[in-house]
Amino acid sequence: MFKNRTDAGQKLAHILDDHDTEADIVLAIPRGGLPIGRVVANSLQIPLDIVSARKIGAPRNPELAVGAVASDGTVWLNESLIDNLELEDTYLEDQIEHQRQAALDKVKRYRGDRPPLEYSGKTVLIVDDGVATGATTIACIRQIKNAGAERVILAIPVAPPDTIERLQSEADEVICVESPPHFGAVGQFYESFEQVSDERAKAYLDRTEDQER
Repeated sequence: MFKNRTDAGQKLAHILDDHDTEADIVLAIPRGGLPIGRVVANSLQIPLDIVSARKIGAPRNPELAVGAVASDGTVWLNESLIDNLELEDTYLEDQIEHQRQAALDKVKRYRGDRPPLEYSGKTVLIVDDGVATGATTIACIRQIKNAGAERVILAIPVAPPDTIERLQSEADEVICVESPPHFGAVGQFYESFEQVSDERAKAYLDRTEDQER
């Protein structure tokens, strides 16, 4: 159990230190990943930026992820689920474009006028406050790999074992603080898991403060 996201970030930073993890950039998945990312970036003394993806939900059940798309259009699709649901290509194409634009809008809103960091040849550390199914995480990992990163490491406080196994086939390395077998939702492993506002999330990018108030 983590007290809050800052506490989770501190515990993750300790694990990264124990692993002698070296990276050039930390990319946080907003919004909940930004408090984690700020702590880790401060610990490693490297830049913090964001990477964004959106879930592609099933018709009449938007919480069921049939895939995900990153802000640059990188897509991950759950082909077996799509086949089982007999989803039409037109539905997927419309959702991919809609969610891609939403992810891109979030990046622009948070980053403002700052140019994106250069990933080519770099070791990139992707962080979030936890992972449940991993759909958006996979899209984020693929985006950064497609951008030329030499190595992509996923670092998270908590995720179920089966999700970690799936993510290990996408990232070069997965580092996780806790991997409980009985997993309902990320929030159950935090004493305080308040929603992170857009204003607060952007503040983690704009300054080096890493304390939740």
